[in-house]
Amino acid sequence: MESREKFLKFKKNSRIEIGIIPGHFATSHSHVNYYVDLTSVKTGMKMARETAKELGSLYSSTQVDTIICLEGTEIIGAFLAEYLSGAGINVDQDISVVTPETNTNNQLIFRDNVQKNIWGKNVLLVISSASTGKSINRAIDCLQYYSGTLVGTAAIFSAINEIHGLEVKSIFTEDDLPEYINCLPGECPMCKNGRKVDALINSFGYSKL
Repeated sequence: MESREKFLKFKKNSRIEIGIIPGHFATSHSHVNYYVDLTSVKTGMKMARETAKELGSLYSSTQVDTIICLEGTEIIGAFLAEYLSGAGINVDQDISVVTPETNTNNQLIFRDNVQKNIWGKNVLLVISSASTGKSINRAIDCLQYYSGTLVGTAAIFSAINEIHGLEVKSIFTEDDLPEYINCLPGECPMCKNGRKVDALINSFGYSKL
C-alpha cells in the first residue's frame, strides 16, 4: 500500500506537504478512495509551524481566546496560538490551547480545571481532517455544554466547505484530490464492484486488512 503513496505540496507554501494513497478505505462512518496521510504535518516541528502560519493568516482578524485541538493537532495549535498572539487583533493575548477527553458515550468533555478556558470564550477549533463534519459536530455539541462560542474551524485537509453556516478553512481540500470519493458504506461504488477494503483508517493512522 505504501508503494502507491504520492506527496502533495501546498500550492502557496511548498514546505507543507501531505501523503495520499489511493485505494479503498473505511472510516467509522464512511468509505473513501484516498487515505490522506497527515502524520508529518502533525508531528514534524517545521511543517507544523508552517501550517500554523498559513492557518493563522486566515484568522488574524478573528478574536480568539482558546484553541481546541482535535486528532493530534496540538503542535499546530501551539504554533497557531503563538502566531495569532503576535499578529492582528490578538496581539499580546495569552491564548489557551486545550484538548478534550472522550467519555464512555463517545462525547467530548472538559474537566473542571480546564472549563474556565471554554466558558464565555471565543474558541477556534483545529482538526486534522474533516471528511463528513461528524467530528466537528461533536465539538460543537461539547462547546454548547460549556457555553463556548465557536468562531472558526481550521483543518489541514477538509472535504467540506462549511458546517452550521461557519466556513471550514483548510490547507488542502478535495479539489486537490482528483476523483475523491467520500460516501456512506451502503452507497460505496467500490463495495458494489466487489473491491476489497484495503485498510481501516482514523485520525491515528491506518490498519491494513
